[in-house]
Amino acid sequence: MSREAAAPAFVRAPVDRAAARRTDAEWLRRCWASGAVRLIGFDGEAALLTEADDTLALLPLTPAHDLPPDAVLLGEADGRAVFAADLAGAAPADALRRDLRSLAAEGRLAAADLGLLAAARSLLQWHARHRFCANCGSPSAAMDGGWRRVCPACSASHFPRTDAVAIVAVKHEGRLLLARQPHFPPGMYSALAGFIEPGETIEAAAEREIFEEAGVRLRNVRYRSSQPWPFPSSLMIGLIADAVDDALTVDRSELEDARWFTRDECAAMLAGVHPHGLKAPMPLAIANHLMRDALAEDD
Repeated sequence: MSREAAAPAFVRAPVDRAAARRTDAEWLRRCWASGAVRLIGFDGEAALLTEADDTLALLPLTPAHDLPPDAVLLGEADGRAVFAADLAGAAPADALRRDLRSLAAEGRLAAADLGLLAAARSLLQWHARHRFCANCGSPSAAMDGGWRRVCPACSASHFPRTDAVAIVAVKHEGRLLLARQPHFPPGMYSALAGFIEPGETIEAAAEREIFEEAGVRLRNVRYRSSQPWPFPSSLMIGLIADAVDDALTVDRSELEDARWFTRDECAAMLAGVHPHGLKAPMPLAIANHLMRDALAEDD
């Protein structure tokens, strides 16, 4: 089966992250004061956009006189520093406000800009949720262009977290194991996934999660691809694995259903023509691509 879908959402953010320069507070101030920057704006969780000829674009914004303490540096691109900030309460009234899931599903925003929004949202959300020192409880301050928070009381440094998730397309004799959770859209089945816990390898987490949720033992776990998932800040690590056998013991506290799907059923779900209305995840999600890749291995 050929890979017909476009790349998953949020995987392209073509900037030099400027790790060696973002620690220079004076350089950051000069960049901002020059006005020769690209500013990406949010109003809470909604990105600020403009629309022309049915195409969406990031809203052009003019930096304020002073660098906001909660602005974050995403990096440099095309000779300009790229910042992001939450402008809630100060955002232009005529700006379009859209959430990232809707933007990814519509496909009307350039993939590179969607990737920048994902990085910006994850970082801004981290600041919003981690304003106090986890060591002593004192208010902390953003540093290094938003890539670190420092506590002035105890000098502890805190860094943005990324939550790793193993998501697995499980194969057995030409079929794929797919499942659905109660909150899924009607008829949608997806690859099984779970957070990687401290002290686990990626492979061990995949084996544990699939056995816990479906009672299936895995072998030959192999990496395929990954996807940032900014809700709020996960990294989906896409895997393909083979099942030792096809016996299922479904954990109904976690899953509404899990079953083996034939190759033809999966193809129909991916094409949106399943006779019973069953569906695969949208192409914006890595699960869609893992299904395609797992089936393509047998072509």
